[in-house]
Amino acid sequence: MSITRRQTLQAMASVTAAAIAPGIGQAKTATFYDEALIIDALCFGKEWGDDVFTALRKANYSGIIESLPRDSLQTAIDALVEWRSRVAEHPDTLMFALEAADFERARKSKRTAVVMNFQDTKMFEGDLDNVDALHALGMRSAQLTYNFRNLVGDGCLERTNAGLSDFGVELVDRMNDVGVLIDLSHCGLQTTLDGIEFSGMPVAMTHTMCDAVRSGHPRAKTDEQIRKCADKGGVTGMIALGYFVGPDPGGESNIETYADHIDHAVSIAGIEHVGISTDFPPQGIAPWATHENWFEPRTRFFKPSYELRWPPWIPELDSPDRYRNLVRVLEGRGWKQGNLERLLGLNWQRLFKDTIG
Repeated sequence: MSITRRQTLQAMASVTAAAIAPGIGQAKTATFYDEALIIDALCFGKEWGDDVFTALRKANYSGIIESLPRDSLQTAIDALVEWRSRVAEHPDTLMFALEAADFERARKSKRTAVVMNFQDTKMFEGDLDNVDALHALGMRSAQLTYNFRNLVGDGCLERTNAGLSDFGVELVDRMNDVGVLIDLSHCGLQTTLDGIEFSGMPVAMTHTMCDAVRSGHPRAKTDEQIRKCADKGGVTGMIALGYFVGPDPGGESNIETYADHIDHAVSIAGIEHVGISTDFPPQGIAPWATHENWFEPRTRFFKPSYELRWPPWIPELDSPDRYRNLVRVLEGRGWKQGNLERLLGLNWQRLFKDTIG
């Protein structure tokens, strides 16, 4: 029987994860982690089957920020209505995150509180009143731009570097007033800086990485952006997607490199302003992705500067044990439990308290 490359990588991930945490150290970490508040700041289900629900519990996720379809206002409405049905069908597993306290409620009841989030503002269709409408249906976070330009500003892959438009400034004000977290993850350089400056509330860069570690990548944030986000009271989330962590995911770019991003962000922003995120489903990418269904479609809408790689995952981060593995790495670097708890979820919870209430 022949063994595929994907099967080999999955086997390597299992062996690596087991090797990271032998004996007593593993039991100690498991006890701490299983009681902690864990929030993944961008995590979305892959067709929301049993494998997703199982992975959410194994990962001990008290909260996730979801990514919803955003091509139009009607698409957004349909997605929020669909989520109402999903939560109603799985009340013992899921709940809406409509206020910061919902994450703690989810932790205590062993459920996952889901933040309704859009990775763009196209669905507002140029009408500020649509912010209020989607908020009423459950939206609590929105990203000002995706990779390219929209009515609000430039994305990180746009040829130009314009900041917020006049409409963008008005939209930021409305999102502040209504109670919608402003996300700047995919925004261009100046749009990110303008989003921080013009917001009257703390903002987030939910899923990004440090330019100081992954130099020159369009999705990375500079020290200036990370510092200014923190100065505003915001949080920057370190992304676990392999080719964002480094150019050789699973090779020279590994879980230690991911920890390097975290350590650097903390050195710039302070421990109260850094969090975690994956940008992929809770069960990981390897269990379902192929070169044909994952890599090839992305080559058609990402520029070469995105530096797509196959496989795109880091084995130690591509299972529900990813953040248990990370905790062991950070403990080895001298991190204490209180700071680990801030990183894993308390910083996100505080940010939502300061923004959505």
